[in-house]
Amino acid sequence: MKTLRQVVATRYIEPLRAGGSVPGVVEADDLGTYVVKFTGSAQGRKALVAEIIVGELARHLGLRFPELVLVHFDPAVAVDEPHQEVRDLLDASAGLNLGMDLLPGAVDFTPEALDVDPLEAGKVVWLDALTANVDRTVHSSNLMVWPTFGIQRPRLWLIDHGAALVFHHRWGASAPDKAYDFRHHALGGYAPDTVAADAELAPLVTESVLREIVALVPDAWLASEPGFSSPAEVREAYVAFLLARVRASAVWLPVDFPSRGELAAADAQRAAATEKGRPAWLKRVPDLHGKPAAEQDWSRHIG
Repeated sequence: MKTLRQVVATRYIEPLRAGGSVPGVVEADDLGTYVVKFTGSAQGRKALVAEIIVGELARHLGLRFPELVLVHFDPAVAVDEPHQEVRDLLDASAGLNLGMDLLPGAVDFTPEALDVDPLEAGKVVWLDALTANVDRTVHSSNLMVWPTFGIQRPRLWLIDHGAALVFHHRWGASAPDKAYDFRHHALGGYAPDTVAADAELAPLVTESVLREIVALVPDAWLASEPGFSSPAEVREAYVAFLLARVRASAVWLPVDFPSRGELAAADAQRAAATEKGRPAWLKRVPDLHGKPAAEQDWSRHIG
């Protein structure tokens, strides 16, 4: 039976404040470096459950996704962390947490950084639609390009699926065939071939595959779920919902995407409207958040 590797954190390097969960860069006893998401974060353990299920499903479908490991974390390794709110988070996260392999030199995806084939774009959109991942938009892609240098052609990598599986926040409130608005998906400008992606990927998401993936989630992260009597019962709920959803793909399959030009025009119109409404003194304030994404090193900002 497949399991996630387990490692022990030996050094806490730094927190990453780009994401609301404030993950941290951690070295482990296998000499690896990981971006660790902590059980004590505001998003809670369900974000870690979503990371495992969606990330491993992406891997099964042939999409590139960094290795996940279970990280045994002792807050004592971060005793020198100077910020009280981060220390509080780490103190609340003693025990088992989730690490993602750090991709050195990876950069945030931009249209300038990489051209994406319509079928690959379609597969990413299909996965996000299947798992109700609402956090891969033109404004927050959660996609990386790696390696940036070297002889190998840069490739697209998926990260950060903590906001997926929205149905598990209110079990029973969302129908398996519910459609979501993916017109502003990060890859919508690449003419995603979701029809071809559906034909190729849907048959791969079987009951046995879903059971194997959901079994990777630690029991402790599924315990005490309201309305369920055991972690095994929660696992069955994930399998049943995702299996019903993949069978209903003809209903929720996204096929309507604006072009890159239409997206750019909409952004320009929105920016102009925002600028017009600013007082004169505010127009002189530099946009500290407007640094081009291509200039940022997102191997240090996964969150």
